[in-house]
Amino acid sequence: MTNPRPPAVAGMFYPGNPAELMAAVDALLAAATPGEQPVPKALIVPHAGYIYSGSTAALAYASLAPLRQQIKRVVLLGPTHQVAVNGIAAPEVTAFATPLGNIPLDLEAMTQLHDLPQIVSSDRVHAEEHSLEVHLPFLQRLLDDFKLVPLAVGEASPQAVAEVLDLLWGGSETLIVISSDLSHFLNYSAARQVDRNTCQHILQLDASIQPQQACGAYPVNGLLLAARQRGLTPQLIHLCNSGDTAGDKNRVVGYASFAFYESDHD
Repeated sequence: MTNPRPPAVAGMFYPGNPAELMAAVDALLAAATPGEQPVPKALIVPHAGYIYSGSTAALAYASLAPLRQQIKRVVLLGPTHQVAVNGIAAPEVTAFATPLGNIPLDLEAMTQLHDLPQIVSSDRVHAEEHSLEVHLPFLQRLLDDFKLVPLAVGEASPQAVAEVLDLLWGGSETLIVISSDLSHFLNYSAARQVDRNTCQHILQLDASIQPQQACGAYPVNGLLLAARQRGLTPQLIHLCNSGDTAGDKNRVVGYASFAFYESDHD
């Protein structure tokens, strides 16, 4: 792969023109009014096209506004849609690109992962994967100067994912973002019921979410295990589905965003 990794879904999941993309992200963030809440250590955010889940994503990302200069590293985990992988795939490139520019990877942090048995190095897994890419423009508009640790999670146990998160946990300079949609292709009322149930399990830090409940079940479960071990408090920020935003109600995809707070947050 060329270096940096070029965008794969610009012009499809989000605008490919830099000015249009900037305007779209800024409009989504401006419309999101998260209200008074503590600063999060971790987020779960959906990864569909912006017309479908961008508003739900923006409600989570808007909470980062006070952290513009504080967050220096974003650990971003999402599921694999294109290339199956056993374990967790780290890229070999040194940066990820979007129409808004390049984001350098935290190579020092990623070197710490190389000896873990669940980590594989593969640019091929990342090449066409949208689950991480769609978050990058939000982060670029919200944060001043940060490095990225992008990890594509295939089949991996909650313990395997939590071990990676523990290694990269850091302090207030590190944000963890888990990319996941919820149920897929149920009718509107069935999806609402299934997704409400899934959200309750997430709020209980129950690390047994199944892939049919959330496409990012493997990274989500890893965060839930780590959050339980570290005493984090979860909060549901927003729940909807594509039938509420830009799709019909016969076959919908569910979207939710969550924040996780440390007990000693400011």
